[in-house]
Amino acid sequence: MAYPKKISENIWQIEKEGKMHVPGKIFASEKLMENIKKDGKTIEQVKNVACLKGIVGESIAMPDAHQGYGFPIGGVAAFDLEEGIISPGGVGYDINCGVRILASNIQKEEFLAKRKEILNQLSKDIPSGVGKESEFTLEDKELNQVLERGVEWAVEKGYATKEDMQRIEDNGCIQGADASKVSPRAKARGRSQLGSLGSGNHFLEIQEVEQIFNKEIAKAFGLKTGQVVIMIHSGSRGLGHQTASDYIMKMEKQYGFKDLPDRELICAPINSPLGKEYRAAMAAAANFAFVNRQLMTYQLRKVFSKYFPKSQLSLIYDIAHNIAKFEEHTINGKKCDVCVHRKGATRSFGPGRKEIPSIYRNIGCPIFIPGSMGTFSYVLVGTKKAEELSFGSTAHGAGRVLSRSYAIKNFTPENVEKQLALRNVAIKAGSRKGIVEEAPEAYKDIDEVARVSDDLGIGQLVARLKPMAVLKG
Repeated sequence: MAYPKKISENIWQIEKEGKMHVPGKIFASEKLMENIKKDGKTIEQVKNVACLKGIVGESIAMPDAHQGYGFPIGGVAAFDLEEGIISPGGVGYDINCGVRILASNIQKEEFLAKRKEILNQLSKDIPSGVGKESEFTLEDKELNQVLERGVEWAVEKGYATKEDMQRIEDNGCIQGADASKVSPRAKARGRSQLGSLGSGNHFLEIQEVEQIFNKEIAKAFGLKTGQVVIMIHSGSRGLGHQTASDYIMKMEKQYGFKDLPDRELICAPINSPLGKEYRAAMAAAANFAFVNRQLMTYQLRKVFSKYFPKSQLSLIYDIAHNIAKFEEHTINGKKCDVCVHRKGATRSFGPGRKEIPSIYRNIGCPIFIPGSMGTFSYVLVGTKKAEELSFGSTAHGAGRVLSRSYAIKNFTPENVEKQLALRNVAIKAGSRKGIVEEAPEAYKDIDEVARVSDDLGIGQLVARLKPMAVLKG
């Protein structure tokens, strides 16, 4: 397979060939491209996505790209609303896996004095690990409210404030959600999982604002050097996973895959009855994920108020990175509405977009790019350049470079914990296996991922965050 050609320092182009309807593009430095090439599948997946019906512009991969299901993780693609498709593989199994950050009025030294006690309490109040249940178990009628109303339900119940809701993508509720399109099995899997982290790369991390790159925007986000912030990375748990599985099976049964370059790219026309059903179910699962992160926030605030009675944890923003959205973009000089699939990619809109909450509309969309355990995470802000280059998208994290199976064979929990201790990072995990799978060596260089995003202008650096304590699945 021919590798992409470098057309600038951080952009690699895949020329159209065969059944490709559009070219492919990978935003990555030479160092990151070496990582991307290692799995042998990511570049092929970028090309395969370019073969899907109704795709417009380019098939794109972000700096943290790696092999996924159908689409690469870090994949972005836009589809024409009349001729295009919608693909569960372009959204991901964990619908609305996303990140939120809360800013505190607590300083690093204050937290470190109580770190052990706080981490122990959080591990009790916010379950983590495969299949773990929380204290929030809902009957069908109330679960349906969560699926269709999102964080508005949490506000009514006292789990969220109106200010929280205003600082969440789509105000914490994607319109068009229909709980009846989510299967009983999916509901059963998610019923008792609200307010829990889950497994894999999901985490709750308590961090220090270590460096500010843009003082003006950092101030607007409420960030100051030395301040404690909390980052939550989780999604729609078993409900989202089952919803993706259900619609992959339905689409395969109705449309088959004989004309697709990869069976995993199973899809349906956007405006077909099945396409509309999936969109309604995806929106419902996404709303579930918003509420999931909100209920963890509720528990987090309770824990901090126990140890710091005057603590204030203010939500900066909550943003999805596994979702399909209907957006207006300029393609070949013409404005048009398209369905943008972001699979392990973060929306990066510049100032003025109506989708950005009013408090940030004159600044740009807040972006959070978490690192791996023990490494820095980054806060960025969206740009007009991203709207020109990447359908308003940038990276969503460090991106794996080693498989979980490799990590299990080659690392030990003791070695990972020792590494974290040397960096003064405390850890509490739902399983020993989870510690090993998420070892820092299994991921790309987050500093390089953030640098490439900033250099290209698809996300502008605002602040760097240093971990102090992490709760893992």
